[in-house]
Amino acid sequence: MPIETEAKFKVESHEPVRTQLCALGATRVGFVTETNRIFDRPDNLLQDQGCGLRVRSKTHVDGSSGPSTLTYKGSVSDGPLKSREEWEVSTSDADALTEILGRLGFAPILTYDKRRETWRFDNCLIELDEPPYVGLFVEIEGPTVDLIRRVQSKLGLANATHVPSSYVHLLFQYCERHKLESRVLGFADEQ
Repeated sequence: MPIETEAKFKVESHEPVRTQLCALGATRVGFVTETNRIFDRPDNLLQDQGCGLRVRSKTHVDGSSGPSTLTYKGSVSDGPLKSREEWEVSTSDADALTEILGRLGFAPILTYDKRRETWRFDNCLIELDEPPYVGLFVEIEGPTVDLIRRVQSKLGLANATHVPSSYVHLLFQYCERHKLESRVLGFADEQ
């Protein structure tokens, strides 16, 4: 079973981490804008179990689209970092996949854009993320907690506080605080 283990940190700016990644010889993979559609059943079965179902589309800087993905995330396991089962498949047609999910009884409960710059370093993926409204984040995903912690230290984030909440959770909180009935959040909306 595939397991995703990651640490997420809120930062004031991505620039110090980007500078450190360059100094360490990390490889920049690319920059995309994602559209993330989160689904659940009307009875909120997935949310109640701490699970997630997502369709993600990507647009590259040059305007081209990458493959879309369908991702199932299991509930979070106990441990020092966020770790959970994750299954993912690629598709060439996110809209068709969304239609299929609808026919199976799933509906979108949140749609949000996110800017993501991806780097590889020391067998880890480092994501410089900007979801709308909730700030800037650095995610480090790797095969072990120890390796993630070492990379965290090398990036100058040794004293940074791990944010265990998902972007979905943070954006739901934002919508509730601001009494937003629409759960469609993009950068054009920001004021």
